[in-house]
Amino acid sequence: MENFYRKIKSVKIQGAINIAKESLKYLKKYARVYGFGKNFYTEARKIEKIRPTAVVLHNALEELLKNPSFEKIEELLQKLEEINERVSIVSQKIIPKKASILTHCHSSEVVSSIIKAKKLGKRIKVYATKTEPLHQGLITVKELANAKIDVTLINDNAVGYFIKNVNLILVGTDAIRGEGIVNKTGTSMIAVVAKENSIPFYSIGSYFKLDKRKDFVIEQRPWKEVIERKIRGVKVKNPAFDITPWKYVSGVVLEDGTYKPSEIMRLLK
Repeated sequence: MENFYRKIKSVKIQGAINIAKESLKYLKKYARVYGFGKNFYTEARKIEKIRPTAVVLHNALEELLKNPSFEKIEELLQKLEEINERVSIVSQKIIPKKASILTHCHSSEVVSSIIKAKKLGKRIKVYATKTEPLHQGLITVKELANAKIDVTLINDNAVGYFIKNVNLILVGTDAIRGEGIVNKTGTSMIAVVAKENSIPFYSIGSYFKLDKRKDFVIEQRPWKEVIERKIRGVKVKNPAFDITPWKYVSGVVLEDGTYKPSEIMRLLK
């Protein structure tokens, strides 16, 4: 049990969908031993608090706890498993035949969409940020390179330099809220640069990421991810996510289509 919690907290299991899938698999094992009683409910809520920002796990657990059963767990796992393929098909409407894409952090939905574009014969070039401080962008470039896609790794602070080479921004999302797109810290800055250069900025997500929660917390990560030793008199802050306001977002890709910000707002009501 504790090993599972460490993997989630340390981001060894990362990505909103992966966190939800692994949590459901863990709860399936838990239920085989302890059943679906009060302890199951308590354990589910305990897991949810480990990564409070990502809404996929929250939404999956809300469904599960209404009907706690092995059948419901399998149903949810199947839905989560199908997301990448479904959004990769829908996203082709916004990916041009000759695309130079900038992405940030690691999103399985974004990677799947880019690989799908390549398979469809589109000419694809990708610039991927390293993504401080945990360098999740390295996961992105490795997956794209393995798919034989032309990919360039850049520092986060080099986005302004390379933006002239880009005609599309594709990022994932951990939560889709009334305030905007919640994604890895640094996303909002990229969105501002994209807006200033008239480059479309799209987020690829899913219905599981629609976030109607009133209480919302940006996860604060350990300071040791930023610096090895504290400097006397210096505070260290390490928010895992930021919010990109809707005025910078061209649209959001979900399983059944691409939605404008105004349409997303209606879905969130």
